[in-house]
Amino acid sequence: MASSLRSFLRSGKVHTFIYMYMFLTVISPPVNSCFFPDGLSFVFQNVFLVLGRRRFHGSGSAAVQVTVRDALNQAMDEELERDERVFLMGEEVAQYDGAYKAGLRPICEFMTFNFSMQAIDQVINSAAKTYYMSAGQQPVPIVFRGPNGASAGVAAQHSQCFAAWYAHCPGLKVVSPWNSEDARGLLKSAIRDDNPVVFLENELMYGVSFEMTEESQSKDFTIPIGKAKVERQGSHVTLVSHSRYVGHCLDAAAVLAKEGIECEVINLRTIRPMDVESIEASVMKTNHLVTVEGGWPQFGVGAEICARVMEGDSRTNSPTHLKETPPCKSRAAGVWNKSGMFSTSKGWPFRAFPQKSWLSLAFHILSQSAPPFPLEPLELLTTH
Repeated sequence: MASSLRSFLRSGKVHTFIYMYMFLTVISPPVNSCFFPDGLSFVFQNVFLVLGRRRFHGSGSAAVQVTVRDALNQAMDEELERDERVFLMGEEVAQYDGAYKAGLRPICEFMTFNFSMQAIDQVINSAAKTYYMSAGQQPVPIVFRGPNGASAGVAAQHSQCFAAWYAHCPGLKVVSPWNSEDARGLLKSAIRDDNPVVFLENELMYGVSFEMTEESQSKDFTIPIGKAKVERQGSHVTLVSHSRYVGHCLDAAAVLAKEGIECEVINLRTIRPMDVESIEASVMKTNHLVTVEGGWPQFGVGAEICARVMEGDSRTNSPTHLKETPPCKSRAAGVWNKSGMFSTSKGWPFRAFPQKSWLSLAFHILSQSAPPFPLEPLELLTTH
């Protein structure tokens, strides 16, 4: 009977079971012995046994589709269970419980990272600097997480990317996941890290589903902070991005592949520390670089990538005329090749999102070949 009961509960008909149980116990108690000869305590024992074993993302060992939102919830749920020092705090999270608690591992949730401006003194001057100012005696294991960047219909005050803001500050680690695997693996690593971690999510990605392997569904699955991932191999141009715009790069790569242009797409995953080695290795292979982000044009993540590439091995090992070419920047795409550099970034809502057509145009500018569409988007590439 135990096996048949478990099968019944796993079928998703738990509500039917509850109604039946209420009828037997409240309306018609004498019938109990006919349906449950082992007693009602036996029934409840099996109910909680089965429900307790039900995993948040469902059963089965094969790859499953998981939304970014569910992946984040899985990661927090498992870390709360694994380590009693982990707890949640933030807007609309249980009851406000005061400031940072020494010895614990808080996960501080912002409804939007724009609201983190209200706490920036504590984030920068307390969380980021305490370990240094205590001579390494007091670590600050805390995660600041929430939606970052432009979303739909939230106006200018809620449409900015804070990746460059926080990545500028020593003492902070800054993470920016793209898909469900990134969200799950990186959040678990962030919670376990002894440093303050700024975890930048994208609101428009919460409801998007991605396939997750059996390995990535494990409770022990983590993704190391500071390591990028090559999402697509290529030999002609390197596209580097983070968060939602990794998907844009993959879309653009598919378009360019039809023209015989093979793009290598790198998902940064972490903004600080940045995996410059992976970027340089790719650029030395392709000799072209396009950076794509949702931030503002000046002093952004793309500008840092361009500077690091020009200063690093990929520039040192390049032809002499590349070393003599000064970088230049534009508003739409971070691009580097033997004839110069551009910096791509644009984060205003709606029309101002980086588009895959812009990426295609950027590469055609670099290769000095005709673009596959009219040149109106050139207005967005004006230098400054």
